[in-house]
Amino acid sequence: MTYNLTKGSVLKNLMFFSLPYLLSSFLQTFYGLADLFITGQYNGSASISAVSIGSQIMHMVTVIIVGLAMGTTVLISQAVGSDNKSGISRITGNTITLFMGMSVVFTLVLVALRNQIIDIMLVPSEAVSETRIYITICFLGIPFITAYNIISCIFRGMGDSKSPMIFIGVACVINIAIDYLMIGVLGMGAAGAAYGTVISQTVSVVVALISVLKKNMGIVLGRDDLVPDKKTIHKMLKIGVPVALQDGLIQVSFIVITIIANGRGLEVATSVGIVEKIIGFLFLIPSAMLSSVSAIAAQNVGAGETKRARKTLWYATGIAVTCGLIFAVVCQFLAPQIIQLFDDDSQVVKLGAQYLKTYVFDCSLAAVHFCFSGFFCAYGWSIISFIHNIASIAIVRIPGAYLASKLYPDTLYEMGAAAPLGSLLSAIICVSIYIVLRKKKKI
Repeated sequence: MTYNLTKGSVLKNLMFFSLPYLLSSFLQTFYGLADLFITGQYNGSASISAVSIGSQIMHMVTVIIVGLAMGTTVLISQAVGSDNKSGISRITGNTITLFMGMSVVFTLVLVALRNQIIDIMLVPSEAVSETRIYITICFLGIPFITAYNIISCIFRGMGDSKSPMIFIGVACVINIAIDYLMIGVLGMGAAGAAYGTVISQTVSVVVALISVLKKNMGIVLGRDDLVPDKKTIHKMLKIGVPVALQDGLIQVSFIVITIIANGRGLEVATSVGIVEKIIGFLFLIPSAMLSSVSAIAAQNVGAGETKRARKTLWYATGIAVTCGLIFAVVCQFLAPQIIQLFDDDSQVVKLGAQYLKTYVFDCSLAAVHFCFSGFFCAYGWSIISFIHNIASIAIVRIPGAYLASKLYPDTLYEMGAAAPLGSLLSAIICVSIYIVLRKKKKI
């Protein structure tokens, strides 16, 4: 079943699409936070650090997969907007073939390199053993994580963001139950958290496949659709590769910052790991708006409704920036209490609160370039997002975090400011490019 997002109220369509996406992202992030929270209830800082670092590595793998799949979402949305049913089937079939082969390669390579990854991450010695177990289990589950994400991207391309919400809701409940069983009852530590993640994702794939069989999505796959088509795959990768590189490099910057933190000891590493999880949670709204803008605007671009595409961008930006500012104000007053939910060590709470108070401003500034990135992707210009993120990472985020760690070794306030300053540069670049494109009447 497809949903036409080229008619009716732009704001209503945005809310209709983004709220289920936001909730599904919330559930996915919530069970990631639950891993950290439940681990913290039954284990010490070493296990917490292992889950935090391991999940960060897995998050990077996931965002690369989702970034690549953005090409699928945009192309299917454009095909829906132009009522190209054969195109929808061809894009879906090629997505299945490409991504399932890719997931096997990812699994083999990452399992083989797990020890080198741990070395690169400068994992504190106390957490090395559990981190190795955690990432090994999760790497073996990559085919299931990939399957879930490509099915969800296909649904969203069809204008349906509710079904992926149901899939992840099932996974969330199962993950939390397994966490309490394996971490709390069986005392498996980080390994229990990893098993919970993989098993829950596997179940969500089964639920998704059942849904595909039962729903009338208007997709009729034949053998020819599963045969790789160079033109289709080229279009998918032209959009998806820059997004995947962009998202991957953002995660690399986070990992580099984690490495910098790990080099400062277990307490700083734990503090930064906790805050990264919290920021990931707060970034749900900008992320939801990015995906919503890309899908909705792409349908409208396919239908020739460029004015509606622009309206979608501005509504989404206003909502995301406002929410980001609210988060920033709240964290100025409640940062210590928020950190204490995950670890009650006084030094971790102190350092984590410092890091959070400055880092949280990234939520509003990143909201701007997230929404613009989604808009540019809808036109197939994902290379713009890649360029501004590279500039942000290379010029501000990584150098800023490194210099702050050297110049201010006793505090994390300045280190936390590197991310929002990087997003400020990205926002300036995006708005400038938008103005140029509007003057040239290309959008």
